[in-house]
Amino acid sequence: MGYRLSREKAEHIFRQWSEKYTIFAPVLMEGEGCFSDIDVVRYQQVKSLEEIEWEKKSDYSFKETLIGINETLFYFTEEQTIVPKGPEKELLILLRSCDLHAVKRLDEIYLKNGFEDFYYARIREKAHFALMGCESTCDSGFCVSMGTNKSDNYDLYIKPAKEEVQFEVKWEVLLADFVDCQPTPVEPAYITENKEKVTLPKNLSNESFQKEIWKEYGDRCIACGRCNFVCPTCTCFTMQDIFYKDNPKVGERRRVWASCEVDGFTTMAGGHEFRKSHGDRMRFKVMHKIYDYEKRFGYSMCVGCGRCDDVCPEYISYSNCVNRLAKEEQEA
Repeated sequence: MGYRLSREKAEHIFRQWSEKYTIFAPVLMEGEGCFSDIDVVRYQQVKSLEEIEWEKKSDYSFKETLIGINETLFYFTEEQTIVPKGPEKELLILLRSCDLHAVKRLDEIYLKNGFEDFYYARIREKAHFALMGCESTCDSGFCVSMGTNKSDNYDLYIKPAKEEVQFEVKWEVLLADFVDCQPTPVEPAYITENKEKVTLPKNLSNESFQKEIWKEYGDRCIACGRCNFVCPTCTCFTMQDIFYKDNPKVGERRRVWASCEVDGFTTMAGGHEFRKSHGDRMRFKVMHKIYDYEKRFGYSMCVGCGRCDDVCPEYISYSNCVNRLAKEEQEA
C-alpha cells in the first residue's frame, strides 16, 4: 500500500515507530571522519526523519547494525559461561538497494553455509528493512552492472520530498499506523545508469590466480584492510579472549571484524602463512567476490556499492581491476 503524507504527519508516525522499534539509518556525522575536519556518513540509531542523511551514500555500510564490529559472544568465570541477551526490540534498518542485496549475501554466509550462526540468526529474525530510493547515481557505484540497482524484498519504502513524504508499506504490522490515510500509488526511485560501469569476466579459472596483474596491485596495496571494513558483504572475523584485571580467570570472548588484507590473517600455528604478499591478498579478495563465491552460490558476492574504491588510501580501484580482468579475457 502506498501513501503520501505531509511532512508533519510522516514525522509523527516515524517518531511513534522509534518508540516501538530500534531504527538505524545513515547519519551525517560532522567532523568525525578520519581527520578532524572530515565528515563521515555512518549508521546510527535515529528517532526522527530529520536526522537521516538522504542524499549521500553512507561511507560505512549497514552491516554494523547486524554484525557488531566488536561483539561479545559469552562471558566466562571459573565455573560457567553466560551468553548475553539479544536485542529486545524489533529493528528497522533504512538502506539502499545495493545494500539490501547485500543482506542476501550475509544470510547466505551466516545462515546457510553449513550451519546457522546463533548470534546472527537471533538479530536477523528481528530485522526489517526500509528501502531508500536513489534519485541519482553515486560517483563510484556500479550497481546497474551488478543487477543490484532494484529490489523488491523490502518491508517499507520511504521517500521524502519537499512538501510530503511517500511511503510504500509491505510490513503488515505498520499498516495500522496508516488507517486514517488515503492510499495512493507510490513507486520506488531506482537508477538505470551509473557513471561507473563494470564488465564481469566470464571465463575465470584457477589460471586467473597467476596473472601478473596481482603483483602490480600488490606493489600499491598497503594491507590496511579498509576496503573489507566498509564492504557490506565481507564477513570475516577473528576471536579475542579478554581477561579482567581484577580476576584473570574471568572475562569474555569477543568476535571482532577481521580482514583478509591485513598481516596475520592467514597465519597458522608454527608461523606458516598462506598469503604473505599484499598482491596475494588482493587477488584473494577480488577472486572471492567474483569467482569463488559465484562458483559456489550462483551469483556474485559484490553488490557494486563502490565503497572500497572510495575508502582506499592508495586509490586502488576494485572496479577497474575487475574491468582489466575482463579486458584481458577478451584479448586472449
